[in-house]
Amino acid sequence: MRIGYARTSTIEQDAGLEAQVRDLEASGCGRIYREKVSGTKIDRPQLQAALDHLRDGDTLVITKPDRMARSTADLLAFVEKVKAKGAALVILTMGGQTLDTNNPTSKLMLTMLAAVAEFERELMLERQREGIAKAQAEGRYKGRPRSAMTKADEVHALKAQGVGPSEIARRLGMGRASVYRALESA
Repeated sequence: MRIGYARTSTIEQDAGLEAQVRDLEASGCGRIYREKVSGTKIDRPQLQAALDHLRDGDTLVITKPDRMARSTADLLAFVEKVKAKGAALVILTMGGQTLDTNNPTSKLMLTMLAAVAEFERELMLERQREGIAKAQAEGRYKGRPRSAMTKADEVHALKAQGVGPSEIARRLGMGRASVYRALESA
């Protein structure tokens, strides 16, 4: 059986998720697991469900390696998990090539491409950090506004009315931890 896995990082990427599902369906996947969660998150329930569903002789199909892992080590660990189940991993869109981990050449190419992708990501993060530092030095970047401190008066008013922290967080659209920080600041 061919089992597909599709992932996007945010809800705003619906078109990307739909495109992945379309490609997975076109490649003959009988079952497709999909989720909207950051690739850096350890807990990806649909990926785990796809891995749990794999049986001997099955094939896990993804559209790109970054849909499954953020680092070479993570990708190779997933390849080993799939292999331990007696299954194979197929990656559809690798510059027009399809990579199948049953093939030693594909496995080598996958390792090299994953290393390059990890390197590119590290360079992008480095450029981002440099840009933030420059903007901070010029006084143009102050970071995300602290919601707890901007809404502290409202938090205290609701608390005085006997409203609990969870309800305060829901009403003000902030996290419970932020509510507690605002209450501690008094």
